[in-house]
Amino acid sequence: MSDYDELIKLLGRLTTEQINENTIDIDRLTPLEIVTRINDEDQKVAHVVGQQLPRISQAAEIFARTLRQGGRVFYIGAGTSGRLGVLDAAECPPTFGTDPGQIVGLISGGYETLILSKEGVEDDREQAVTDLENHRLTERDFVIGLAASRRTPYTVEGLRYARSTGTPTAFIVCNLVDDSSDSSPEADIVIELDVGPEVITGSTRMKSGTAQKLVLNMISTTAMILLGKTYGNLMVDLQARSDKLAARSRKILMDLFDLSPDESGRLLKASEGSVKLAIVMHKFQCDASSARRMLQQAGGFISKIE
Repeated sequence: MSDYDELIKLLGRLTTEQINENTIDIDRLTPLEIVTRINDEDQKVAHVVGQQLPRISQAAEIFARTLRQGGRVFYIGAGTSGRLGVLDAAECPPTFGTDPGQIVGLISGGYETLILSKEGVEDDREQAVTDLENHRLTERDFVIGLAASRRTPYTVEGLRYARSTGTPTAFIVCNLVDDSSDSSPEADIVIELDVGPEVITGSTRMKSGTAQKLVLNMISTTAMILLGKTYGNLMVDLQARSDKLAARSRKILMDLFDLSPDESGRLLKASEGSVKLAIVMHKFQCDASSARRMLQQAGGFISKIE
């Protein structure tokens, strides 16, 4: 028996590794026919994600509670899954004004693998533990594992270590989890995205990656709404660190209060660039210190200020 026999058997049980009968002739199609087949398969992803909404909402609640209580959220994964976690973590500070240390993406092989894949690093179980230990993981934190297959050693070991420390965990996986398998970790929440065979067999950057991105969008965005980072559907805790975000900050005030560009600019200056503070100042005709106090009393929610 070769060293790969057990792994081959495991891969044979994963739906993402099966041959997709709908695309078996894809190399003989025209460009339009190819993209049509891909689009047909992509249509199935949202339905699969929709079946997991209760578990996704539970993960979002833990995410929000973790940040509210001063803990941190860690995404941990390899390859495409790891990159998606790092991406979501990186997008939260400019969009919702979170501290970069609050939401952290860990990827096997380190950040160098974001731009250049490094084969074999997903098998390094010990590195997952080291990465979490380096961040001094505690039970106040929350670890979300990401994997297309249920066996990725780096992700699986990271989740096991997190559970051993009493840290809450979630596992986002694109195959059904086999509880009888040693390669399937336990997690407080398991979000199973059974997207089925990929367009190109085993290419989990496709439907699996799309499904994971949808779920990450839902979890982090829902958590931020629960933390008062929005006013209605407006992001009011954004950090204006680019011309686009500075312009967006002004536009929010202009749309809400029918202000001119100059008026919105003056209001933002008075609020030291805080859109949330500016909204409260204008809505309740108060100064920045009063607005800050009102927000604090309302737990950061503009809609709860009376």
